[in-house]
Amino acid sequence: MARFRKITDMKQLTLLANTARQDVMKMLLEAKSGHTAGPLGMADIFTALYFNVIYHDPKNPEWEDRDRVVLSNGHICPILYATLAECGYFPKEELMTLRKINSRLQGHPHRGSLPGIENTSGPLGIGLSQAVGMALSARLDKKRWRVYALLSDGEHDEGATWEAAMLAAKYKLGNLVAIVDRNNIQIDGHTETVMPLEPFADKYKAFGWHVIDIDGHNMKKIIDACEEAKAVYEKPTVIITHTIPGKPITFMEFNHEWHGKPPAPKEAEEALAILEEEKKWIESE
Repeated sequence: MARFRKITDMKQLTLLANTARQDVMKMLLEAKSGHTAGPLGMADIFTALYFNVIYHDPKNPEWEDRDRVVLSNGHICPILYATLAECGYFPKEELMTLRKINSRLQGHPHRGSLPGIENTSGPLGIGLSQAVGMALSARLDKKRWRVYALLSDGEHDEGATWEAAMLAAKYKLGNLVAIVDRNNIQIDGHTETVMPLEPFADKYKAFGWHVIDIDGHNMKKIIDACEEAKAVYEKPTVIITHTIPGKPITFMEFNHEWHGKPPAPKEAEEALAILEEEKKWIESE
């Protein structure tokens, strides 16, 4: 099975995640709109997926045997776009067109508008259903490719998410992996205030899923969890990734107000300076 170059060096992967975070900040500053906290918090996970875990080919985006990545919480698409561009799906210069008129980089991903986009998203709570359909399709066609569904914790307020979880368990979709961004915030506040989700892992276990609980910023643990999921054939797997929204920008971290707003110029300047310092620290390790 052909695949994109696999990077196993954790330092190199961490530097790529830093680059993605810098690109996200520049994109949002240029766009003057968009979501900040979620894309920053998910940078490590997207980097691990696209540079180590999944089978894909940027030179042939519609390759039949590629793994599918379904982004359900489409508002964090800046990190998806930054990662796809770094892989070579489209020129990095195009990142600066985010959310502009006639741009291929829409505010929520649109299937068919940009190479590497597997699903159209927007309304929360739908992505897991889309992923279940793809996983069922792969099984019916006797294909080996896998489906990775990226979900927010807040969208688990939606009943459709749990309906899809039940269906995935019913058909024992071992080729489906849900990766939940457990950052504990949503647009109206903290998840446990708006609509408590805990005991979150126990809920998925009760629904018949294999559950893995990890630090969403530990590159090795992310990769190891995805490898463990590949070894589970009898049921779908959910990887609950505990992340820090806004990481590592200290004035953004854990603050739900950064869920859905872009940085002002001075804020972006400060954020990029923090990321540059982090880059130097990673390089020195």
